[in-house]
Amino acid sequence: MSRIRYGQLGTSHAHANKIGVYRQSEDYEVVGVVEPDEAQWQRVKDSDDYRDLKRMTREELLNVPGLQVVGVETPVRDLLDNTEVCIAAGKHIHLDKPAGESLPQFKRILDEASKKHLAVQMGYMYRFSPAVLLMRDFLKKGWLGEPFEVHTVMSKVVPAASRQGLAEYPGGIMFELGCHIMDLAIGVLGKPTAVHGFSQHAGKENDGLLDNMLATLEYPKAIATVKSSALEVEGFARRHFVVCGTEGTLHIEPLDRPNVRVAFSTDRGKYKRGYQTVEFGNYQRYVGDAADLAKIVRGEKDNEYSYDHDLTVQETLLRACGLPTDQ
Repeated sequence: MSRIRYGQLGTSHAHANKIGVYRQSEDYEVVGVVEPDEAQWQRVKDSDDYRDLKRMTREELLNVPGLQVVGVETPVRDLLDNTEVCIAAGKHIHLDKPAGESLPQFKRILDEASKKHLAVQMGYMYRFSPAVLLMRDFLKKGWLGEPFEVHTVMSKVVPAASRQGLAEYPGGIMFELGCHIMDLAIGVLGKPTAVHGFSQHAGKENDGLLDNMLATLEYPKAIATVKSSALEVEGFARRHFVVCGTEGTLHIEPLDRPNVRVAFSTDRGKYKRGYQTVEFGNYQRYVGDAADLAKIVRGEKDNEYSYDHDLTVQETLLRACGLPTDQ
């Protein structure tokens, strides 16, 4: 089976170094990378992820013969403009998060991708965590019953040197970090009937960053709380995702090295009534994402995360951050 030709547009997104996953994958041939900023290119060009890759212009990349997929890894402010150009050129997309600041533009991109049968895979890094895959399997089988509660937290201490760049976006830490768990919450419960956002600048730095944020999502028979801060000491260790259903409760903590505590109302397959622990530990981010995208591009499966899902996540995120959805 021929390898999928892949190129990356941008190197300055916080997760742009995932190009190393594509370089290591047997599914992909990485043909080059676009980085118009000379200073940024000098910073990354000799790293393991980028060493020996051909640097191109965007036009050169999009005209590489047989190019099928572009990973868009620019600063957030430039994500959607670059994605729109790539979709117009007929390329499948891995789009890093969050999906920009304009919901109408994102909808336009998704509509065009749908017309052209192009994949737009969002870079939400927990989608292919083994713990999340287990949770989705339990939900699909009905073993957790009807979910009535989701509670999730994703926080860390953002150092002063990094806060200024985040403060550039009025959506604050929920926009930058909480989007990952917003994606998971929407995946469990779907589109909320109401969204309520609470935002604070609680840190000592005088940078205006909204660094302590909470969103509540209302449903006819469920409530979700999504919490994110830039202040929590050892926040990685407490990142968690909890689903409570009428037949069981599942708790993933920590999200980055996942362990699962799950309780069932009755025996389910190899699992017993009551609480038990499933340990996964470390897993490499984005390996599962890249493998799944390869299957979608080859026509072996449909994208399990629909255009509507991604649009709902972005709309809910903007509302939770107090940002407009009509601009």
